[in-house]
Amino acid sequence: MSITPGPVKPSQETLDPQSFGITVPETRPARQPGRVLVTGASTGIGWETVKQLCSCGWEVLATARRAERLAALAYETGCAAFAADLTIPEHVQALFEWATAGGRVVDAVVNNAGGARGTDTVMEAKLERWKTMYSINVLSSLQVTQAFLPQMLAHGGGDLVFVTSTAGHETYPGGAGYTAAKHAEAMLPETLRLELVGQPIRIIEIMPGLVQTPEFSLSRLEDKAAAEGVYAGVDYPLVGADIAQAIVWTLNLPAHVNIDQLKIKPVEQATSTIKVRLDNSAR
Repeated sequence: MSITPGPVKPSQETLDPQSFGITVPETRPARQPGRVLVTGASTGIGWETVKQLCSCGWEVLATARRAERLAALAYETGCAAFAADLTIPEHVQALFEWATAGGRVVDAVVNNAGGARGTDTVMEAKLERWKTMYSINVLSSLQVTQAFLPQMLAHGGGDLVFVTSTAGHETYPGGAGYTAAKHAEAMLPETLRLELVGQPIRIIEIMPGLVQTPEFSLSRLEDKAAAEGVYAGVDYPLVGADIAQAIVWTLNLPAHVNIDQLKIKPVEQATSTIKVRLDNSAR
């Protein structure tokens, strides 16, 4: 078959793909917004996720420890809010009872609560910091998932989103406590996919890289100047709204589409420890 090079212009006879035996499947509709719970909603990624989900029609339930922050978020967005410490089983149970009162169903859960404490080396690791990080990153997500998953299964399915970190898939000096916790948290969605295969539950892992959420760094470093230094010289780190947009996208996709893992980093970041600064050096 000879091919004459040049631009191709469609004719009336070639407009229908089926004339070539090409079958075009029907496009399936986007998922209809339902009720969604967002944890860690009092700041950063969680706050922005609540705002964006509210703006596109989801009925949002927001939870975090800081009641005054949640009240402000509820005022701004119209979400419903419930203050709870998700490391405490009784708080998780109270949250579940509030969210499902009157037989109402939660269609999606965004497990976003988490955090880091310190930059200890393994040799100098402070056990309490490791326990705290494991509790707020792993056990809180586990307990929330255990609370809401049975109801999802009983009512035809739902979505479980886990906001982990690139730190859950690599490590770096001074980060073993946090990366260990995030590696453990990442095993929840990976294992759930195996355990729930064939069930109408979407299991989604979002892995942010360098996100400019100063409260995260301040909680970790306990020093404002050091916290600001995490982002110093990086021209465009990610912001909470960038990650929130990705979360909303995964939830709004047609129900048969599952985004297993989505790693999101700024262009200037290669790994947790290699970031291009404004002086064009890599650190």
